[in-house]
Amino acid sequence: MTDGPLIVQSDKTVLLEVDHPSADDARIAIAPFAELERAPEHVHTYRITPLALWNARAAGHDAEQVVDALTRFARYPVPQPLLIDIVDTMGRFGRLQLQNHPAHGLTMSTTDRAVLEEVLRHKKIAPMLGARIDDDTVVVHPSERGRLKQILLKVGWPAEDHAGYVDGEAHPIALEENDWELRDYQRRAADSFWAGGSGVVVLPCGAGKTLVGAAAMARAQATTLILVTNTVAGRQWKRELIARTSLTEEEIGEYSGERKEIRPVTIATYQVMTRKSKGEYRHLDLFDSRDWGLVVYDEVHLLPAPVFRMTADLQSRRRLGLTATLVREDGREGDVFSLIGPKRYDVPWRDIEAQGWIAPAECVEVRVTLTDSERLQYATAEPEERYRLCSTVETKTPVVRSILARHPDEPTLVIGAYLDQLEELGEALDAPVIQGSTRNAERERLFDEFRRGELRVLVVSKVANFSIDLPEATVAVQVSGTFGSRQEEAQRLGRLLRPKEDGRQAHFYSVVSRDTLDTDYAAHRQRFLAEQGYAYTIRDADDFLGPALPEITG
Repeated sequence: MTDGPLIVQSDKTVLLEVDHPSADDARIAIAPFAELERAPEHVHTYRITPLALWNARAAGHDAEQVVDALTRFARYPVPQPLLIDIVDTMGRFGRLQLQNHPAHGLTMSTTDRAVLEEVLRHKKIAPMLGARIDDDTVVVHPSERGRLKQILLKVGWPAEDHAGYVDGEAHPIALEENDWELRDYQRRAADSFWAGGSGVVVLPCGAGKTLVGAAAMARAQATTLILVTNTVAGRQWKRELIARTSLTEEEIGEYSGERKEIRPVTIATYQVMTRKSKGEYRHLDLFDSRDWGLVVYDEVHLLPAPVFRMTADLQSRRRLGLTATLVREDGREGDVFSLIGPKRYDVPWRDIEAQGWIAPAECVEVRVTLTDSERLQYATAEPEERYRLCSTVETKTPVVRSILARHPDEPTLVIGAYLDQLEELGEALDAPVIQGSTRNAERERLFDEFRRGELRVLVVSKVANFSIDLPEATVAVQVSGTFGSRQEEAQRLGRLLRPKEDGRQAHFYSVVSRDTLDTDYAAHRQRFLAEQGYAYTIRDADDFLGPALPEITG
């Protein structure tokens, strides 16, 4: 027995003692292959999953490194069956390999003939394959490269894809580092992606993922399709590319609900790509409209199913996914792995903070007590209505006002999921509301006023969760969310993490109704950030209400 911070158990759970002096080192060591499940105050629970082990293997970690990380930080001897299972699971990755054969084109070969025989007999896999070249090699229909990788992952034999990529249509793109330069981690992220050919770069909000994309484009020197969450985010990409690269406005097209421009660099929204007309996804033709050399997926953790399906046909194109968290509440992380590529670069949020590239943040959960009438209404509501009721109670409004009064000079975002609640808060705070129906021109005007300091408070719906650059924001008050979404929590905190000129700390408040689903979902939402080392302080609403505080001005 040693005094390590980890307790490794035979059911593939790993317990981390948060207060141990080596806890941070242990967290970093197990992050590539273990997923956080629960994060209460003192002991965090991780689980070792096959997908996490295969992702680690694809990123260059071998079983020996995983075993060493566990045994080095373990308090008690690591169960031998678990160590054997890790070695066996990681050994499944790459026994099947996709390659380009000089005479036969796309093929699948094996280092273990029994594995090939097993998958050849799978009823979904067999139609994707062609002639048997020899005992260890079989032809693959080129159009099935993506779908084959998806199914092989599901049956437990993830393929290593060495089939390579087409260059696409050449187009000159250069970084113009005149009054700026890529940060070390941005350069390493771009290099790691390029060395692998396709995959995902994970960086915290505010750490400059757009510049990683620009660096990848400069390496590709080819036409590029960039997929983004909304039009405002697309225009931010365009401004950044014009400012940081040799690209001109005429070379960059916008493909959105408002415009349909196809140019050497085209920025399209997920919404327009997944819009149906007469039952068909007609805009998915954009994927085939040019000989793209690179496809960039911004906020790849949000990738909608139709874009996944189209991506299965794009396996010969280089694909870069950018995100702050690979967590998907729909469980489709495996599709990101098989269709976009493995995680090529990841860095703990706290490491970037320590380097001064993102702002430090304080996270506070403020618990309010429902009134008797609110409590009764919640208790008698239908199950599907309970979360909306408890997360939108009027009791939260005076608490929000009091929190804002404690930060009278700080640019503040009030964030929620329910429009009637946001409208009421906008009126109570005398602040404008930005929601899905707000026109793009109006959104951009309000965001610009906020950036210039002409607006101190903005009330925003989930449209501001992603890809909105508001570096001045230092306070966020979350009043409701998308149930227990971990990635939404991370994105909302991310609105505050742009570094402040004076080094100020950011403040992230979640106002939560006590003894309700609101509290349960809040605990689930916080899991990803807990993995990144953020600790939530729980405070009672009475601490904020207390004596009378000054009035808020918008």
